[in-house]
Amino acid sequence: MASCYDMKAKMYYEKDCDLKYLKGKKIAVIGYGSQGHAHALNLRDSGCDVIVGLHVGGKSWPKAVADGFEVYTAAEAAAKADIIMMLVNDERAADIYKESIAPNLQPGNAIAFAHGFNIRYKQIVPPADVDVFMAAPKGPGHTVRGQYVEGKGVPCLIAVEQDATGDCKNIALAYIAAIGGARAGIMETTMDIETETDLFGEQTVLCGGLVDLMQCGFEVLCEAGYAPENAYFEVCHEVKLIVDLINKGGIAAMNYSISDTAEYGEYVSGPRVIDHEQVKANMRAVLSDIQDGTFAGKWIAENKNGRTFFNSKRAMLAKHPLETVGEKLRNEMLWKDAEAGDAGLDAASK
Repeated sequence: MASCYDMKAKMYYEKDCDLKYLKGKKIAVIGYGSQGHAHALNLRDSGCDVIVGLHVGGKSWPKAVADGFEVYTAAEAAAKADIIMMLVNDERAADIYKESIAPNLQPGNAIAFAHGFNIRYKQIVPPADVDVFMAAPKGPGHTVRGQYVEGKGVPCLIAVEQDATGDCKNIALAYIAAIGGARAGIMETTMDIETETDLFGEQTVLCGGLVDLMQCGFEVLCEAGYAPENAYFEVCHEVKLIVDLINKGGIAAMNYSISDTAEYGEYVSGPRVIDHEQVKANMRAVLSDIQDGTFAGKWIAENKNGRTFFNSKRAMLAKHPLETVGEKLRNEMLWKDAEAGDAGLDAASK
């Protein structure tokens, strides 16, 4: 049996995509937050016929109108569209689908997602006579838009869940090309794989793991008598500098750029902090909860029960010294204004 390290994902690029599969089709973008505004603007700039579907009275409605789009309720937009892209939060998507999208789907339509959560956990079950695909940029919406404007793109994932028309893959590839993803590269996957690996990455490394690691480092330094400002810079601010190096050229690029002292510390102290076998055992438990639906069930129930745990944890985080010290420092530093745009756009869309 081949090792997973020997497996190679199929990649697509601009030469593999043909925008003719979007010609004559009206695309409804449901949602106009971080991803929604980027998809809608990029699609329109690529020559596509785009409308936006939103909640009446929501703060995004006037923004979409100001950007020159025809804006309708989600139900009205779905009824007018051939391709419906769902770009609303996971926890809202199922209700919006059931109330506004499902009653207006026609045979031969396509419904698309940028994340597979609701398909994977069967919160949304489209009828058999429509195409279902995923077009998932691996970056926040403001980056998807910014890269497109610069003539570049953000790498994307593609998945065909249901091919009712026989053209679903071609439509999906065309859609991703129209938002700029084919300029960078499109990796083929499935909605199950995307959902499970995305949730795992967020929980164990990118969000859950990293946040806890930074908090622990900050607390240890402060408890040892170091100024919290020093601690913040060392365990939080510099994370971006390191991640940018890794993103550009892998861990080897980071090690090339840092001092030999830092690299030596990586080798001798990293394993002392991260007990590989215990951490991997903990990660396997997290992955199991994702695979068997335990995590999804908890998150769905959390939203139905008023988000008591979620809101309490968010409030606790806001009061943590890592956050309060960081906010004070960012407000005092000259780099604040240069970075505020990136942080603010995503925050405003949530």
